[in-house]
Amino acid sequence: MNILFIGDIYGSLGRKTVKNYIPRLKDQYKVNFIIANGENAAHGRGITESMYKEFIEEGIRVITMGNHTFDNRDIYNFIDGAKNLIRPANMDISVPGKGFDIYNYNGIKIAVINLSGRTFMNPMNCPFRTFDEIYQSVKDITPNIIVDFHAEATSEKVAFGYYVDGRATAVIGTHTHVATADARVLPNQTAYITDVGMTGPLNGVIGVDKENVISRFINGLPNRFSPVEEGDIQLNAVLISLDENTGIPNHIESINIIEKIHTS
Repeated sequence: MNILFIGDIYGSLGRKTVKNYIPRLKDQYKVNFIIANGENAAHGRGITESMYKEFIEEGIRVITMGNHTFDNRDIYNFIDGAKNLIRPANMDISVPGKGFDIYNYNGIKIAVINLSGRTFMNPMNCPFRTFDEIYQSVKDITPNIIVDFHAEATSEKVAFGYYVDGRATAVIGTHTHVATADARVLPNQTAYITDVGMTGPLNGVIGVDKENVISRFINGLPNRFSPVEEGDIQLNAVLISLDENTGIPNHIESINIIEKIHTS
């Protein structure tokens, strides 16, 4: 089967891009199951219930999150009942929502796990040990285990990939919004990429208006970051082809689309 993972959906341009491209991606790559990171869907900060429902209607089966999970307070109104949304599993046990779940596609079970790194990130429980605990609870249910590892440091992501190599079907890095060129199958047959990238504005600084960010770097003063909401777009994703009976991937492929928007 073919699983498509779409990189961090950022703001209104990200949402429009996903809506426009999902039908053609499904057709072109014979996609069976779609996962997307949605923690930046609401103007770069969190997600709302209406956005969550729109993504499901558009064909995304699972929405993963990250350090911006609770930036938009609307999430408190629906996260506990959102079957198709998961937040980092290594958050404290008292945090609303869930960190993993098992989904069914035509009788095939797929476990999707969301974890957050700790280097240059908010304090959380150990993602390595948290994976160990979750793996023990899902490994006898399904061999198909997909991990969204939402982390800043490349070294932490690479180390985690090797740590779960041979246990997870795939480790997909998210958070930095910059696609890396290291999509591969690791020695013990886990598909891996350090960062899948982002979906949304092309001509910003990881989604934000470039002038906002340049000014902040020059003068060091706080200012309001505004998402780019018009212009050229990008869609970064990976396609994972796997044997659904064994959970072993045979291929991982980066999909990087740039669309120039012509304005009069």
